[in-house]
Amino acid sequence: MTRYWIQAGGRMSYQSYRDLEIYQLFHKLAVEAHNMIINKLPKFETHEEGSQIRRLSKPICSNIVERFVRRRCKNEFIRFLAYALVSCDEAREHLDSPWTGSLKDKETYKYLTQNYGEIR
Repeated sequence: MTRYWIQAGGRMSYQSYRDLEIYQLFHKLAVEAHNMIINKLPKFETHEEGSQIRRLSKPICSNIVERFVRRRCKNEFIRFLAYALVSCDEAREHLDSPWTGSLKDKETYKYLTQNYGEIR
């Protein structure tokens, strides 16, 4: 993984949010959750739980991006990381609903829920 560094007030920092490992991990997970919804859920679930999972996965990355932009203010930093954690927990919870009946792929379910938990 390539990281780009800049000198900022005597400290080293990332030049872009895309260089943050946490962003890369959550972005990859959001894409994988989206693919699971499209390819492995029945159509009726893609409109209900699937839509909810997509709407929760994307803000995790968005909050990390916004946190990066506002990184100079500690309170903003904490607030947007908290938003990302809430969205992560909600996405993980919504993954449980299709698993109870519609999602038959145990490996995909296990992979997504485990990764949301570990990255969190």
